[in-house]
Amino acid sequence: MLRSPISNLLAALGAIAGLMGIGACASLPERAADRLEVNDDRLTLGDSFLSDFYFYEGEIDKPGVLLKTEQLGVTQSNPGAGANIRLLYSSTDGLGGEDILPVSGVLFLPEGAAPAGGWPLMAWTHGTVGIADVCAPSWDGRQMQDREYLEFWLKQGFAVVASDYQGLGTRGTHPYLATRPEAYSNLDIIRAVQSGSFPVSNEVLLFGQSQGAGAAVASAAYAPEYASELAIVGVVATGVPFFSPETLVALQEARPRDVADPLLAYNLLALSLVQRTDANFRLEEYVSDRAMPIALSIRETCHKQVRAKVVQEGLSYNETFKRPPSEHLVKAFARMGYPTLGLRVPLFVGTGGKDRDTPLRMQAALVRRACAAGTQVTAVYYPELDHRGVVPASTADSISFARAAFSGELVEGNCGALPY
Repeated sequence: MLRSPISNLLAALGAIAGLMGIGACASLPERAADRLEVNDDRLTLGDSFLSDFYFYEGEIDKPGVLLKTEQLGVTQSNPGAGANIRLLYSSTDGLGGEDILPVSGVLFLPEGAAPAGGWPLMAWTHGTVGIADVCAPSWDGRQMQDREYLEFWLKQGFAVVASDYQGLGTRGTHPYLATRPEAYSNLDIIRAVQSGSFPVSNEVLLFGQSQGAGAAVASAAYAPEYASELAIVGVVATGVPFFSPETLVALQEARPRDVADPLLAYNLLALSLVQRTDANFRLEEYVSDRAMPIALSIRETCHKQVRAKVVQEGLSYNETFKRPPSEHLVKAFARMGYPTLGLRVPLFVGTGGKDRDTPLRMQAALVRRACAAGTQVTAVYYPELDHRGVVPASTADSISFARAAFSGELVEGNCGALPY
């Protein structure tokens, strides 16, 4: 029998001695050997057994329902949080759009007593971690910069809910950068938490970085159709991707072809979405023999390790690919877009001038399209910052945006005088 959300919350607050401590340094069972047969069709690209928590064998009737909760271990807990709770909830398969499946995530509550109406709720969507289950932030924990960034918001009195995304931690392959699965996962964890007995507000602000920035924008774009009952007040996005013909040119120009490039790790992850959605794609027809071991390693290792391997091997684009997989990537890029950039809520976009991962031209194109579609965009430019540096630096500007959004103030933005 499932325990009620409130009993789990009380247990989470009080049972500090019972922390599980599973995470990046934990010893894992042999790959799924004690849970699934080796040839079980439920074991797909990136799947592995983490713990019983990530499996749910019961019937799931609808999305946005809380299925399980438990206390997070030290590795996954966040500084500044008074409660650190792992969640399993139901969501709609964002690729097929019909099946209901379990997805994992976390809830961080600030220290102290919640104000009347609950802690203002922020839904954090994380950046690229990989596609292997062991990379799920609710299991592996978060990089120090993200921990410090979330700590900032927790100490400002905001609760933070964060999805791992479909297929990260749970069965199935994570559809990397596909925006509808990310949006559904994000919207449904908000539903699950707000319908539980947690002291959080009915309003929610979406915020994310890199892949997660795209997920936050997509969540706002899909919400009117998929989760119209949610009271979303705004979006904060830093390093946001935007895949269009013009921005793909910008990406190509920003990336060298004949020198070692750690950003190739993104390419290899993008190919996992191609493998997942394009039956005609054969990895060995495009990836070189030298790069193939690294390309295959994404099944069991996380983005930071894959990136390190690319650097260690000194791989360039020309050495990685026998021929460009362009025609297949075009199909994948179609799943990485947004149904609309005419958002019903204000959008904050923080952009670093030295961002190579999502270059200025890419983000500027998204901002211009959003402005043209009628979105109230607040675009802030940080010329000396890179893809990672813009995250902590932007809080000086995004905190006032967030407070205004929660208070119901009109956020007019600066579409008439963009900084780039």
